[in-house]
Amino acid sequence: MKKDVSETLGFVPQKDIVYNKLLPYADKLDEESNDILSKIKGNLGRAVQLREIWPGVLFWTRKLSTYMRLYGRKFSKEDHVLFIKLLYELITMDKLEISMMQGLARLLINLLKKRELLSREDLELPWRPLYELQERILYSKTEHLGLNWFPNTVENVLKTLVKCCRPYFPDSATQEMLEEWRPLLCPFDVTMQKAIGYFELFLPTTLPPQLHHKGFKLWFDELVSLWVAVQNLPGWEVHLVNLFARLANDNIGYIDWDPYIPKIFTRILRSLNLPVGTCQMLVPRYLTNAYDVGHVVLWVSAFVSCLCMPVSAVSCLHMPRLMSLYTCVHPQMKLMKLLQRLPASVVRRLHRERYRKPTWLTPVPDSHKLTEEDITAFVESMMQPVLLAMFSKTGSLDAAQALQNLALMRPELVIPPVLEKTYPAMETLTEPHQLTATLSCMIGVARSLVPGGPRFPEGPTHMLPLLMRALPGVDPNDFSKCMITFQFIATFATLVPLVDCSSAVHERSDLTEVEREMCSASVEFEDFVLQFMDSRCFALIDSSTLEQTREETETEKMTHLESLVELGLSSTFSTILTQCSMDIFKVALEKVFNFATTNIFETRVAGRMVADMCRATSKCHPAESLKLFVPHCCGAINQMEVLSEEELDKELLWNLQLLSEVTRVDGDKILPYSTQLVQILQLSLHLKCKQGYALACNLLHHILRSTALIYPTEYCSVPGGFQQPTKDYLPIKDWGRPGDLWNLNIQWHVPSTEETRFVFYVLDLILRPELLRLQRHTQGEQDMTRDDVLQSLSIVQHCLLGAGSQLPPLRGEPIPELVTSMVSLAETNLFTGVHYVWPVLPDHILEHSEDDTKSLFSIIKIISDLLHFKGSHKQEFDSRWKSFNLVKKSMENRLHGRKQHIRALLIDRVMLQHELRKLTVEGCEYRSIHQELLRDLLRLSTSTYSQVRSRAQSVLFTALGTYNFCCRDVIPRVLEYLDPGRTDVTQQQFKGALYCLLGNHSGVCMANLHDWDCITLTWPALVRSGLSSAMSLEKPSIVRLFDDLADKVHRQYETIGIDFAIPANCNALAVQLLTSGKPLPQDPVPSEEEEAEGLRKQEEKNLDSVKCVLETRGTTFLLCLINTTILPWKFEHIAIGFMSLLLRDDHPLPSAAVLFFVKSLNHDSLLVRKVAISAVAGIMKQLKRPHKKVPEWSGLTAGDRPDNKWLQYNSSSLPRSQQAWEACMFVEKTHWGYYSWPQKLMMYAPSEEQPKQGLTREEMTEREQIIYDHFSDPVFINQLIEFLSLEDRKGKDKFSPRRFCLFKGLFRNFHDAFLPLLKPHMERLVADTHESKQRCVAEITSGLIRGSKHWSYQKVESLWEFLCPLIRTALNNITVETYADWGTCIATACESRDPRKLHWLFEMLMESPVNGEGGSFVDACRLYVLQGGLAQQEWRVPELLHRLLQYLEPKLTQVYKNVRERIGSVLTYIFMIDVNLPYTRPTASPRIKEFTERVMLRLKPLMEGDEEIQNHVVEENEVGEQDERTQAIKLLKTVLKWLMASAGRSFSTAVPEQLQLLPLLFKIAPVENDDSYDELKRDAKTCLSLMSQGLLYTEQIPQVLLALRVIAGSGSWHARYTVLTYLQIMVFYNLFTFMSDQRAVDDVRALVIRLLEDEQLEVREMAATTLSGFLQCNFLSMDAAMQSHFEALCKTRLPKKRRRELGSVMDTIPSGDLVRRHAGVLGLSACILSSPYDVPTWMPQLLMDLSAHLNDTQPIEMTVKKTLSNFRRTHHDNWQEHKQQFTDDQLLVLTDLLVSPCYYA
Repeated sequence: MKKDVSETLGFVPQKDIVYNKLLPYADKLDEESNDILSKIKGNLGRAVQLREIWPGVLFWTRKLSTYMRLYGRKFSKEDHVLFIKLLYELITMDKLEISMMQGLARLLINLLKKRELLSREDLELPWRPLYELQERILYSKTEHLGLNWFPNTVENVLKTLVKCCRPYFPDSATQEMLEEWRPLLCPFDVTMQKAIGYFELFLPTTLPPQLHHKGFKLWFDELVSLWVAVQNLPGWEVHLVNLFARLANDNIGYIDWDPYIPKIFTRILRSLNLPVGTCQMLVPRYLTNAYDVGHVVLWVSAFVSCLCMPVSAVSCLHMPRLMSLYTCVHPQMKLMKLLQRLPASVVRRLHRERYRKPTWLTPVPDSHKLTEEDITAFVESMMQPVLLAMFSKTGSLDAAQALQNLALMRPELVIPPVLEKTYPAMETLTEPHQLTATLSCMIGVARSLVPGGPRFPEGPTHMLPLLMRALPGVDPNDFSKCMITFQFIATFATLVPLVDCSSAVHERSDLTEVEREMCSASVEFEDFVLQFMDSRCFALIDSSTLEQTREETETEKMTHLESLVELGLSSTFSTILTQCSMDIFKVALEKVFNFATTNIFETRVAGRMVADMCRATSKCHPAESLKLFVPHCCGAINQMEVLSEEELDKELLWNLQLLSEVTRVDGDKILPYSTQLVQILQLSLHLKCKQGYALACNLLHHILRSTALIYPTEYCSVPGGFQQPTKDYLPIKDWGRPGDLWNLNIQWHVPSTEETRFVFYVLDLILRPELLRLQRHTQGEQDMTRDDVLQSLSIVQHCLLGAGSQLPPLRGEPIPELVTSMVSLAETNLFTGVHYVWPVLPDHILEHSEDDTKSLFSIIKIISDLLHFKGSHKQEFDSRWKSFNLVKKSMENRLHGRKQHIRALLIDRVMLQHELRKLTVEGCEYRSIHQELLRDLLRLSTSTYSQVRSRAQSVLFTALGTYNFCCRDVIPRVLEYLDPGRTDVTQQQFKGALYCLLGNHSGVCMANLHDWDCITLTWPALVRSGLSSAMSLEKPSIVRLFDDLADKVHRQYETIGIDFAIPANCNALAVQLLTSGKPLPQDPVPSEEEEAEGLRKQEEKNLDSVKCVLETRGTTFLLCLINTTILPWKFEHIAIGFMSLLLRDDHPLPSAAVLFFVKSLNHDSLLVRKVAISAVAGIMKQLKRPHKKVPEWSGLTAGDRPDNKWLQYNSSSLPRSQQAWEACMFVEKTHWGYYSWPQKLMMYAPSEEQPKQGLTREEMTEREQIIYDHFSDPVFINQLIEFLSLEDRKGKDKFSPRRFCLFKGLFRNFHDAFLPLLKPHMERLVADTHESKQRCVAEITSGLIRGSKHWSYQKVESLWEFLCPLIRTALNNITVETYADWGTCIATACESRDPRKLHWLFEMLMESPVNGEGGSFVDACRLYVLQGGLAQQEWRVPELLHRLLQYLEPKLTQVYKNVRERIGSVLTYIFMIDVNLPYTRPTASPRIKEFTERVMLRLKPLMEGDEEIQNHVVEENEVGEQDERTQAIKLLKTVLKWLMASAGRSFSTAVPEQLQLLPLLFKIAPVENDDSYDELKRDAKTCLSLMSQGLLYTEQIPQVLLALRVIAGSGSWHARYTVLTYLQIMVFYNLFTFMSDQRAVDDVRALVIRLLEDEQLEVREMAATTLSGFLQCNFLSMDAAMQSHFEALCKTRLPKKRRRELGSVMDTIPSGDLVRRHAGVLGLSACILSSPYDVPTWMPQLLMDLSAHLNDTQPIEMTVKKTLSNFRRTHHDNWQEHKQQFTDDQLLVLTDLLVSPCYYA
């Protein structure tokens, strides 16, 4: 195959689209594709060499992506590599405009998608340019200042691009990446997220095994140990998991995951956030940072083999266990997703191991391939949860997908249980949900059931029973049931030829038992088809005829549901007929014919359904059907005489409708009847009745269509149909057979010469007279009524629709001068199998009567068809493409792959390929005739009636996207309507023009094309339109339009490039494209003169675009508008908005605009001021003078080390003099040096090499002078501060980052020039306690501190002399409204600054935060502000943290709740740095361990003694020393606050330290959920809940269990009870870690069983619940020892009753015997309740044991009753199945128990 191809093409194609070879004109395609490809190569290469990125490169890359849509990757490997390299160079160009970059990136992604086509030998791509691109765009330094506008989609495009390039990074890439990003790994800093994100995205994992030492082995241990060490799910953990998942999947068998499996599963389980236990607090972080299910599934499927095999006793149970959890927490969304995707992932892996063609990617080594046992074990572990999910409310679809994939692997395990559920569901009438759920699952497994196959030979025997039982589902009263039944029947009918082969049983002797059974059963097919028609379809139709009520209201259309049912009915029926044998078909045809001709239907609902059924029959076997239908209908119509009446006879209408549907068949089968049909057309097209001629138009359309188009004529599941005798051919062999792509034998209908002749005969006969009439009418020679005009137009339109594919394309002269290009921009014509003939085209009519809207609608349709219609519509094609994909998905075989689809589906795909070729019209040349049509459309788009306008506009928008560069022609015409100079524009025209600019949601928005020429026209015109006479702001619709326009421009605007240079290194690639490979381009390589010319043009273009935007046309024009004319306020706002979009980071604004924005800072309107603040902040960034940086100097250990000690804050060596300041090396970014040093650390050069400070006015540029003048003007400053300290929205205002940026820029660029003017204002504001005044001064302060980064020492020192008292005052005046703003202010000021630079600030904040002055609130606020500053500094201020801790420790016994909470939070930050991450040395900051020891000493009084701890509320700080106990309680409250705060924030939990506090917490925590408890008890309970959810390391488990055992022995039953709840949550959240340690499991079991015999009833019951939960999630197993233990306890004898005298003490204290007996009963009860959905073998006996205790004393009796009622509730649904497990005697007892009077007692 490949060989012949390469001879005709001249090269071996990489991978072309196979479906093209099956088209009827396939022989012409090779030549066509070669021609197009050579043009693409030639023009693309020339465009690059001539440096013409727009329009040349973009135009031809778009052509390349269209080429790939039509032919796939039909080019040689050499060209493939060249295209990729050229695009890669273009995308990573420095100055490339973003929208162009995205377009090129999408094409490159498409070229790289199939990575098996190019190996690492063929292609190598550098990684650094991509990293720089990501860094420049995703971490842009200027985007937040409004200097760059990026689209929202850019992030995903870039990430996908990296994913596609990743396999081709060079060998050395991994090491280089690690060196680049390791220094960013500082867990307290945001850079951690960035670094790990980059690792996830960039690290290559597909290196071949011999290069693993250069790949993942460099980082695997380091990153895995980091992941294992982190306990509290920080945001970056998710990225790590994704990276490991990818690594595991790409390198199955090369990494030993065994040691990590318990940890992996525990974490996956935690990440699902399943609810556990009774009352629960979730740490919010766990919800936001959960793992991505897709990656979890990848990871798990990569080691399925070691999960299900008994490799090691540890890991063998994980899979079933994880799945058994499903039963505990019934349908949880996350688990559902896991269930749905795991089987698919395992199927993918199996496909890769067994069926995929080997590629250059590393194969899975044989030792690690999945074995048959693995697959069986996996499927078995999945089945129970999937079957449960089947009936859950949300899960049936997910379950169906899971079952489809599981059935591919093990049909014999999967299908029988589904069938067991399906048969009863089909019988039930009361639970329709069961039916829909089981049917959707059956559809999923259909392909595995029908063919039988070696694994499940009895499959096909279920086929007929299922079909027959499904029939009642076609129920007109239950819509969803009806639809799913149609789908079910259609699915099975597509797979099976409905042929009666019962005769084969006698004729052939070579049949197996199952085959004989199938043959005998196939007798019933005929019965099935007839039943389906009779009792189902006809009944459905009868029930949906238009009732009288709807007759009167004349609803034109069917309701949505009816149309869906109609679709379901017709497609199912035609599927059945396609698959029928001829005998069955004839019977069916007769039935349908009789039904259709003996009744008369109304034409709206029932009529459509019947006509559809008739169409289905005539489509399958046209000759037989037409013989019946056509003569009948024609006869009936010809007999009717009343042709001129307004209301027509129903019978006539019905026959017309019937005729118009049955003629939708092969053209050559219609020709024999052509004279009859034409006669009918002549009779009926000029009927008076609108409904009548509409049906006649349909008939015309269908006749023309059937004879003029190319289409396949049959979709049978076996090529050639089933007409052979059973001796030679046995249809049952073809049940479920996939189509064979190479022998599809599609029967095509290609128009013959007779048919073409017939088409033109009809057009001459019918179309020409209509066109003449209309022409005469428009010239005023012939009068026509409106109805006549409408009728004529309908006929014209239907002729176009029918014969559109035969009509020639519109010709005309190309419009010159829209764009200049040095490359050809010609359109490419595709062959679609039709040769064109030329009838006369009409002159275009535009009506004189404005208000004849119906005719206008018709004209719009005709124009639309003339422009776009080539035989099929885009929307129809899109919806067919969608439904094709859906069907493909539900029926595909993912395991074997290789396009094993059903034949009908493959034919459909070939047909879609044919239509795709017809519809590909991107980039058509714009000719004069198009220009005329578009102008007509524009006139209609601005006409009087809004409906006409909106229809015309939507056609116009489609056309704008079709023709190259036509917007440049249309825009000036649209803008004419907005010109204020014109007085003849109506409001409707004005609105129409605005709508034309706005565009629709998908198409082009003309107001915002990415093109300077258009923007410089539209934006000023929009602003100027405010002066037009047609514009009135009273009309809300117009105001809304302007709002939408401004909004859309702002939303969609992306920074447009002004530098279109193409670097020289692309040239070599372009020359290669032009001179190598087949097909060789015709175009010559450009000469040197041409190249020079190209360069000159490109430089001209750059200059022009700079002018365009900034200097002449853009901004200046807008400025003139604003400054010279009196615009309405709305338009002034729009203009300012547009101007702010023109700020950019590669070119400063002109001075006039700078002046305008600075002045606008004091504008009256708040909106304008806000825009101006952002703009001026951006201008400051533009004017910033670059500071010089020089590289400095440069064991993997992280944390505090000697080599980063000098970075840390040390009060003895702070730079307190000019000299020390200059000698000190300041490192501003906090993460440098924590983990490792970068290769080159860039530091600022000494101050003498930096730009000069304190410039005089003469030394400044013009733009700087403008700013300087305004800010040195006291009046201006007064006004500005006045505005900035106003309130905007009361209670909603926050610290504004924009204003901060403005002030930071001012102080950075002009140093302290404006400080003298601002000082008095700041002092005045800070003394005022109003919130807006305080906020204003906070914004200025933080800007000032950050702006002083490069000031000289004297300036900084004097600055702090001023600021310290100011901030002190502020903190003393702090209020509830302002404390957050001051916190933000200090945090912002300290961000990314060396702490030694800010020592004045820190020393001042540390003075004495909690001094009680100003009350508890001020104390809390001071701590908050201090915490904000220190938190930014992370690990670099250990000394300050020690000092703070020392200062706070005596104050921990604070009385006030708010101060306590704040101290708790501060402590979290103090100890945050104490992490136990791998490779990290012990920290120099405070350590939790030492702190806990000191605290425990002070809590000692509470630990001793058993009395209950009461909350001593002594709210006044009394003078006298309180006793130790009270002090300890106060201390405990603060410690609790700290524990709560740190649960979600720190990276690792200090388990050993927390354990010391556990006994105390258990003592305090209450049992019941009651909010009335005091703070202490509530906090204790919360702490326990949070601590129990913590992630434990294996070595910590014994410590925790020991502590719990001790507490379980304590005197307080509350504590014992709480131990159980704690245990439940802790075990569940660390399930697999516990299970990998057998001793721990035994300890837990012993603890629970011990507490079952507790003297306190509540504790016993809780122990039973706990035990039941552990059994249910398979943590403990029900073994003989446990069972006999409980049975023995049950037999404990109770003392006789009469010994107890009434009122004696005995009543209250239960004897030990009773406790033991109750414990036994509780144990049995726990076992029974632990399997709510099935009946294991041991259960019947336990139920019998339990029933013996029904009459014991309380509380035993109560327990037994509860258990039985629960058992009854949970097993009720599937009782029929569960009954099988009991013997008859047991059943008797059980029935007796469950319904005996005692049940109600």
